[in-house]
Amino acid sequence: MQIISGARTDVGRVRKNNEDSYRTDADLHLYVLSDGMGGEASGEVASALAVETVIEHCRLAAKNPGLELVGERKEELSDATNRLASALRSANQTIFETASGNTDQKGMGATIVAAWLNERRLSIAHVGDSRIYMLRAGSFDQITADHSLVADLVRSGIMTPQQAEVSEQQSILTRALGTKAKVEVDADEQLLLEGDTILLCSDGLTRMVTDPEIASILETNPDPQKAADRLVELANENGGHDNVTVIVVHLAPEARGLWATLRRWFGGDS
Repeated sequence: MQIISGARTDVGRVRKNNEDSYRTDADLHLYVLSDGMGGEASGEVASALAVETVIEHCRLAAKNPGLELVGERKEELSDATNRLASALRSANQTIFETASGNTDQKGMGATIVAAWLNERRLSIAHVGDSRIYMLRAGSFDQITADHSLVADLVRSGIMTPQQAEVSEQQSILTRALGTKAKVEVDADEQLLLEGDTILLCSDGLTRMVTDPEIASILETNPDPQKAADRLVELANENGGHDNVTVIVVHLAPEARGLWATLRRWFGGDS
């Protein structure tokens, strides 16, 4: 499979500063997105610390597989998924310690979603209400569970999904990076198939664009960068009430046939 990706972040139409951050590592096939909170510049600091710490932790582990995990290992998960969860816990520590040592940044925090592709295995880890979706054979599904008050109410049957979409309590998180010394990280993994598309996004997208609209854009834009651009544009067209950040990752089939063979023979494929 060929792994191709595109990403874009935008301040939106209402906010004055962008508290979203994202980082990717093409060599590791690692994609990380964070939505900061804390007011003024604190949210920007928190989200930047989050993505940088996760990337650096995984890079260090790639060079030194024996690097100690932050937190407990879960035996039912692969080494890569345990490492990704460890990276998020490390980010939590970094943000918490930074905020504790700086009164101007006290109380800052961030959501985070991370996806790590290893061969045909997808490792994911997250905290907060930023999301990861999977588009596969026409089926579009959220593969993370929001850590928010309204999501808990929906899961318990107290609130309907339709009520949650218009609730004034949407922004109340039940879990975030940096607000406590330790955080519970949700981690999971699944096998990947050719043609799969993975979307990481902040809530600036999902509050402005419906799931069917998102799925349609991903299906009609096979180029991940064009899909990312269009998603951000539509969020802004629909109001742009928040910062919006998206990462689109597509697993394209390898080129086949005589032309592909000739390209491989003569060094045309990297």
